[in-house]
Amino acid sequence: MTVPRVRIESLERHVGQRVEIAGWLQHARSSKHVHFLYVRDGSGVVQVVVAASDVPPALFDQAGGLPLETSLVVRGTVRRHPRRDELELGLDELDVVSRPVREYPISPKEHGVDFLMDHRHLWLRSRRQQAILRVRAEIVSAIREYFDSRGFVLVDAPILTPNACEGTSTLFETDYHGQKAYLTQSGQLYAEAAAMAFGRTYCFGPTFRAEKSKTRRHLAEFWMVEPEVAFMDLEGDIALAEDFLTNLVARVLDRRRAELGVLERDVAPLERIRPPFVRLRYEQALEILREAGQPVRFGDDLGGDEETVLSQRFDRPVVVTHYPMSLKAFYFKRDPSDPSRALNMDVLAPEGYGEVIGGGQREDDLAALEAAIEAHRLPRAAFEWYLDLRRYGSVPHAGFGLGVERTVAWICGLHHVRETIPFPRMLHRLAP
Repeated sequence: MTVPRVRIESLERHVGQRVEIAGWLQHARSSKHVHFLYVRDGSGVVQVVVAASDVPPALFDQAGGLPLETSLVVRGTVRRHPRRDELELGLDELDVVSRPVREYPISPKEHGVDFLMDHRHLWLRSRRQQAILRVRAEIVSAIREYFDSRGFVLVDAPILTPNACEGTSTLFETDYHGQKAYLTQSGQLYAEAAAMAFGRTYCFGPTFRAEKSKTRRHLAEFWMVEPEVAFMDLEGDIALAEDFLTNLVARVLDRRRAELGVLERDVAPLERIRPPFVRLRYEQALEILREAGQPVRFGDDLGGDEETVLSQRFDRPVVVTHYPMSLKAFYFKRDPSDPSRALNMDVLAPEGYGEVIGGGQREDDLAALEAAIEAHRLPRAAFEWYLDLRRYGSVPHAGFGLGVERTVAWICGLHHVRETIPFPRMLHRLAP
């Protein structure tokens, strides 16, 4: 009779049945008459009980001598643990698929960050890292479902681009058949073009920044989702960001509480995330920062330290608006009531996590956009296609970008973004 192979996450449906599980030995402990093998299959971990009274002596000895990360197939009966509220497997048969060629390098002892990052390909097997990446996967799924269910059309932006979105100082340059090209830092300009075709659109993919930064919030390669909406102003953009971010947090709380528990994340602050968020104009943010002892002046950009102070001040996300135009990219629309200000918004996650969303209303007037390109000394020819969007049926429109890794760090309660992506790329790290 064929034994069904099942995933550990589905064992509840097989209590009392004999099943087969394929996985890896994550941990083991033994006594004189019983071995406890903790087997991981990617969906969970189950305790496999090997009793000397239930199996032949050779099998009992084999089970007691397996090194960590042995890949194996176990068969036995699913049963409830006699004292704990969990399931276990009473083993009656075991096949070893592969034994490690040497001792597994990641042991229960403390390891340094560099060691763990050098062994990132193995560190992913740990309970903590699996919890983080499951939350990440949930957030990515929630992002796609949110926009897909609201009439947004996914339009993928190119990764190789002929021009910079915000200047070339933080771009990775490469050769494209004899032409100068860059790894994209944002798909926004292309999403704007798509919005003029579909009304509501979004792009979602990897982006690259060549900043020589070593802070806990920066990666050289990260993922960003960028919605763009035609006939939308700044207020509509903020409302969309509030609803979107609230939805992401609620989705993780609903489906990934177990993983947040593994990470020992206090979920009370997350449960308070709901609209409306705190609103601050740029000058109000400066006033709060000065009161907190930060030496900021009008015209200063708000960096990580300043964002930390602001986002620790409130128990909900903070939306900072109307920055000086001198701090913003050429494509932002000026505030008609004060042309020195941009119709922009940055959303800062609470608990000191800082910016997770940046966006605003785009300049829809052809002459104003042409003047902005000239003022920023950008190559006019590279943006002719972008100017066409204002020549043919221009409308008010707005959008934003959300960084997946910073969002994962905030929701999981992590100190550094390096744990939020399977294989991080940082200033001095290109491997594994």
